[in-house]
Amino acid sequence: MSQMRKANPWTWIPSLYYAEGLPYAFVMIVSVVMYKKLNLSNSEIALYTSWLYLPWVIKPLWSPFVDIFKTKRFWIILMQLFIGAGLAGVALTIPTSNMLRYTLVFFWLIAFSSSTHDIAADGFYMLGLSSHDQAWFVGIRNTFYRFAILTGQGLLVILAGQLENLYNNVTLAWSIIFGILAILFIVFAFYHKFMLPHPRQDNNQSTLNLNEVIPNFLKVFISYFNKPQILMAICFILIYRFGEAQLVKIAPLFMLDSMEMGGLGLSTSEYGFIYGTLGMIMLTLGGIAGGLLVSKNGLKYWIIWMALAMKLPDIVYVYMAYTQPENYYLVSFFVAIEQFGYGFGFTAYLLYMMMLSEGEHKTAHYAICTGFMALGMMIPGMFSGFLQESIGYKYFFNWVILATIPGLILIKFLKIDSKFGIKREII
Repeated sequence: MSQMRKANPWTWIPSLYYAEGLPYAFVMIVSVVMYKKLNLSNSEIALYTSWLYLPWVIKPLWSPFVDIFKTKRFWIILMQLFIGAGLAGVALTIPTSNMLRYTLVFFWLIAFSSSTHDIAADGFYMLGLSSHDQAWFVGIRNTFYRFAILTGQGLLVILAGQLENLYNNVTLAWSIIFGILAILFIVFAFYHKFMLPHPRQDNNQSTLNLNEVIPNFLKVFISYFNKPQILMAICFILIYRFGEAQLVKIAPLFMLDSMEMGGLGLSTSEYGFIYGTLGMIMLTLGGIAGGLLVSKNGLKYWIIWMALAMKLPDIVYVYMAYTQPENYYLVSFFVAIEQFGYGFGFTAYLLYMMMLSEGEHKTAHYAICTGFMALGMMIPGMFSGFLQESIGYKYFFNWVILATIPGLILIKFLKIDSKFGIKREII
């Protein structure tokens, strides 16, 4: 047991956060591409996949129970097994006549398991490492989480495209992809069963009295809504990405749709590289650049410029919708610009939520913020497909530009600490 407690963090942190990022990529990004290739309409894809945000919206409601019952180590391993089972279910039901209904059920299982895994993994990270190691490894864990997203929306989509060409069978290609992923998560579960340490603080607390825990949880929850200007803050969190929440659902469909339908006619593999690989790299670089600049002058100084950097590049989709460029490198360049701006502006959004969460219950309050953040993505995404099909890609992307304006206006009414983000605030 003592050896397990002293397990080298390099043996479990990279794999744990890689496993944390992958399911989000499958549920929220890869599912959109898969359903498009399986000939669902844009309105169906946007509506159903947006509903899959719900587990991340309501995640704070059951996070206390992950703390109370069993150990976080137990929850991590169990959820990885559930995710593996859900992925196997998707693989087996893609070829069926009721594909949409059954795959959505398994995507829901993956989404709830993944959001619970997030709670347990982040808690375990704090229990399994000293404060010094927590600070040192935060960059490592974020890197592997990003790499998981890149794998999901980039490399796996490219592989799916290659399998589509190899077998000339879209259904078989995507079944193989999700079958491979199911095996991967079973391997993750068994690997972490042996490699995760056993922190002394990660005790089985199932004997705790629920009558004591629930009032404490409600107290923490209510304290969030007692923060100064909290209604304005919640409005900002919900609306800041109002335009981008619609864009992110429709952009993949626009790229994959035929030229006759107003799209760009990219293949699955071409989309996987442009949006999932190059786009993800530029998104990460934008986030790094945003963090570096805020560390010098603070969030208050940069937030409006970062918001503009996030929203103005959306114009490239208006241009592409009107011109439908066939030059692969030009499309790649436009997406790279837009994704860099998105990563740059998203940094300000995250930092604002961190600032808002400062105080006695910082972790719980940040979890509530992320719930509102997910809700702000879910609701606009739900109607984006219907809107696009009603007015076409050209008018839809013009609407997206207009939809970014409310988030910019709200910045003027926010109270931001002028020192927040400078030097010591950025890790």
